Amino acid sequence: MHHTIIYVLTILLSASTFAQVGGRSTYQFLNLVNSPRQAALGGKTITNYDYDVTQGMFNPASINPAMDNQLSLNYTNYIGDINYGTAAYAYLWDRRTQVLHVGATYINYGQFDGYDEFGNPTSSFSGGEVALSFGHARNIAFTNFHVGANVKLISSTLENYSSFGGALDIGVMYVYADWDLHITAVARNIGTQFTPYDTEYEPLPFEVIFGISQTLQNIPIRWHVTMDNLQRWNVAFSNPNREITDLEGNVQGENINFIDNALRHVIVGLELFPEGGFNVRLGYNLRRAEELRIVDRRAFAGLSAGFSLKLNKLRLSYSFAKYSTAASTSNFGLNIDFQ
Repeated sequence: MHHTIIYVLTILLSASTFAQVGGRSTYQFLNLVNSPRQAALGGKTITNYDYDVTQGMFNPASINPAMDNQLSLNYTNYIGDINYGTAAYAYLWDRRTQVLHVGATYINYGQFDGYDEFGNPTSSFSGGEVALSFGHARNIAFTNFHVGANVKLISSTLENYSSFGGALDIGVMYVYADWDLHITAVARNIGTQFTPYDTEYEPLPFEVIFGISQTLQNIPIRWHVTMDNLQRWNVAFSNPNREITDLEGNVQGENINFIDNALRHVIVGLELFPEGGFNVRLGYNLRRAEELRIVDRRAFAGLSAGFSLKLNKLRLSYSFAKYSTAASTSNFGLNIDFQ
């Protein structure tokens, strides 16, 4: 039993040689938030272990019987003309097989005007990507540990180029019911392109995430702390717009120390009345806030908020996330309980 736990944790926390952050890999849409709840809590929250069937798409270890016969449909009005959405469903097959989970993510990049190398207009084109996931989780007998995996098939079409790939997510979660404490880690997008866009095979956006959350005793608040991109410690970069030039013309770049870099891995979130029919969610993404911060101007980058309202068998969710003074996103979700 202990050997199984150690083996899973080794897989989750060891693959630093495959470190990839934005701009270094293909199929980047795989790491977009998949629901209003996740977006409102700052993004990439992986610690929910309840009815929320979309959580299983980001962390397969969270797949559990409370998701049985839950259908979730989500839509995001993203930056510019980009739109994307997710759908997820779970079914409790039997007490031995437990829960089977299926999910889908699509993104539409909109229409683009085409031009040749001389600037002459050609035909317009579009782009889109889709991923299908199949997941399952099991409780390690006589423990509070749960392990799960997602298998994903990925299709991408950008203009007249197309690609097909596959990926695997592996997660482990510790659930201590007496304290309502969840501790989890997940390694996402372990995979490859089966067919590249042209001749060069590109890496997938591999990511390791760690999370912890707990409901406060006698207070209807659940806090979440997430650390993302743990496969790559140095995620910060020096912004040239924050360089300082002294009277002698010497240029001093932005100083990014150990603490600055550590904080850029952190996402925090709060859920008020997490078990109620109506709840409020707040989040703060420290990396987004710092990278999109405008010098000497308050832009509220990194902040997010949302709510959820349950009406009998339906649960409606909405969230709003701020990126900068010129960019924000709205997320809409509908959860249907077929039980």
